[in-house]
Amino acid sequence: MIGTEKKGQESLLQATDSLPTTLLQKLRGGFFLVIGYLLSPLCWWNDLIFNLPIAYFFGYICSLFASKLLMPGVIVGYWLSNIIGILLMQAGAIDVFQKQSQEHDLKKELLTGLISSTAYTFFILILIQCKILETPNFFSGS
Repeated sequence: MIGTEKKGQESLLQATDSLPTTLLQKLRGGFFLVIGYLLSPLCWWNDLIFNLPIAYFFGYICSLFASKLLMPGVIVGYWLSNIIGILLMQAGAIDVFQKQSQEHDLKKELLTGLISSTAYTFFILILIQCKILETPNFFSGS
């Protein structure tokens, strides 16, 4: 009888010891998920508020090295901000929705996120080039 009470107390102590870690892990995951969503291409209004200022800042830093690098830097910065958003969403979702704490292979997760984000970007570009998706023409004279 005393042995079962001791085992019950030990399991209760283990559960309460892992609670702060789990709670902090879930909060961190939720934070990453929200920030990642705001940076990702899944959020339709994020470009004006988040991605374009980040992209312009990146382009500005690139233009300090050579003035011709402003627009390529902006394009690369925009692409990177979307990629980082998708990777943050992936990391946050793993922290929030994963039941057990497992070993993470950071290289594999980053490579998977980078490949899937790049594939998504190329897929959207193909849809635009095939005229399946239309983009607004803000700079036309008509």
